[in-house]
Amino acid sequence: MATLRDIKRRMGAVASTAKITQAMRMVSSAKLKRAQDAILNARPYSMLLKSNIEKLIDSIGDDYQHPLLERREKSDKFCLVCITSDRGLCGSFNSNLIRFLYKHIDEEIKNKYPNAEVSVIRIGKRGISGIKRTDINYIKDIAGISGRVDIETVDNLAKFLMDGYLEGNFDKVIFFFNEFKNILTQVPKSFQWLPFEKEAKIESYFKGKEKLTVSDEIHTKWNLLYIYEPDPKTILDALIPLYLKNQILRILLESNAAEHAARRMAMENATNNAKELIRHLELVYNKERQAAITKEMLEIVGGANALKGK
Repeated sequence: MATLRDIKRRMGAVASTAKITQAMRMVSSAKLKRAQDAILNARPYSMLLKSNIEKLIDSIGDDYQHPLLERREKSDKFCLVCITSDRGLCGSFNSNLIRFLYKHIDEEIKNKYPNAEVSVIRIGKRGISGIKRTDINYIKDIAGISGRVDIETVDNLAKFLMDGYLEGNFDKVIFFFNEFKNILTQVPKSFQWLPFEKEAKIESYFKGKEKLTVSDEIHTKWNLLYIYEPDPKTILDALIPLYLKNQILRILLESNAAEHAARRMAMENATNNAKELIRHLELVYNKERQAAITKEMLEIVGGANALKGK
């Protein structure tokens, strides 16, 4: 049974841990605010950019051909890009994403394409150490960018993936990341980066908005005829690589915000658990102390009675 000194020592250790986790929670809260503002500002631009590209493609029709829009009949070369964190202490942030990646490989790729070649790019130290399946070809590892998103990294990764797609090394490029919903929720997501894929119209983004700006109303309510300068094909040739780089930037910002939110909640839960454990140890300490005092009193009374009997 633990002595009073052992319990006291453990209370001190837990209290020190609570101070550390409390400090880490405050740091994560400050970083989360900046990361949240960054992704909330990036989403509208990304969605409107894609909407404009879709409108341009629709206006040109089948006459427009671009190698990055090419849909190949045989699609059995997959490149999966998994974005994890460089540091831990963020709960199930990385483990959930890795399980989601494995599930996609087994159910969506291996099941439908038995002869598929799966290549993986691991971003983040936790992904590099956590993704170790033997049936996967690891072609690139990137570490040290968690928490900071720089354009040079985005450009290099985009160039590597686009060159691989154009050279026929990949038929599909899919990103796996944690999407930031709110402080409490981070959802593992997959996004097909190449080939370009049309999604729901931009109206879905503005549907939940209480008040639309004049620009929003133009995009959602009016079908305007635009005059393009230069011609739409030249504009699309410039916009498609820009859009692909912007999507990598958005995904990295999503993962960054989700990581800080997960770490903030993990440190808050750890602090609360430490405080709860301290309360439990204080109760145990008081009970043991009371029992020790009672035992001493009984020994004194017993000794006094023994002397009195003599």
